[in-house]
Amino acid sequence: MSVVSALPFLKPIHMRAPISPGRQRRHTLPASEFRSLNTEDAISVFEIEREAFISVSGECPLHLDEVRHFLTLCPELSLGWFEQGRLVAFIIGSLWDQDRLTTDALTLHKPHGTTVHIHVLAVHRTFRQQGKGSILLWRYLQYLRCLPYVRRAVLMCEDFLVPFYQKSGFKGQGPSEITVGPLTFIEMYYPIRGHAFMRRNSGC
Repeated sequence: MSVVSALPFLKPIHMRAPISPGRQRRHTLPASEFRSLNTEDAISVFEIEREAFISVSGECPLHLDEVRHFLTLCPELSLGWFEQGRLVAFIIGSLWDQDRLTTDALTLHKPHGTTVHIHVLAVHRTFRQQGKGSILLWRYLQYLRCLPYVRRAVLMCEDFLVPFYQKSGFKGQGPSEITVGPLTFIEMYYPIRGHAFMRRNSGC
């Protein structure tokens, strides 16, 4: 599955101060960059995820070996936000091939599926309350519109997170059949529409 057509949404955003005449240009990291993640990012991903979720629910959506698993099988369905080379927020997804999520969706990637299962969205603690989660999710959904095989995105979340995802256009599908210990979840979906329009008008 080619993701070349989706690259415009993953182009780094470079914001650097102008170089004064006579000053020598030095290599600097871009102030802000969005890109797909890889296995070298796995530890940074897990550290952010562990701090974000353990403190709230006591459970991580993905353990370190599962992070590596998905970043090996489908790195193109992940998106990281980097500031000065430091990971500050990320999303990890995989493909699924059924209408509703089952426990198999927690660990499997279905290469011929048309649904993106968003496993986790997390923001580093020092960058929270700045709207970065919403911005990253919007950018990810726009990226998915450029993938011709994707028809929708799904996720499951706790009740208190439902309003956050509703603001981004997700709709509830009712309680998820998946439980983790005492935790229960609401399943939500986002229809991916307008593939041809997006390709014509956004460089996909």
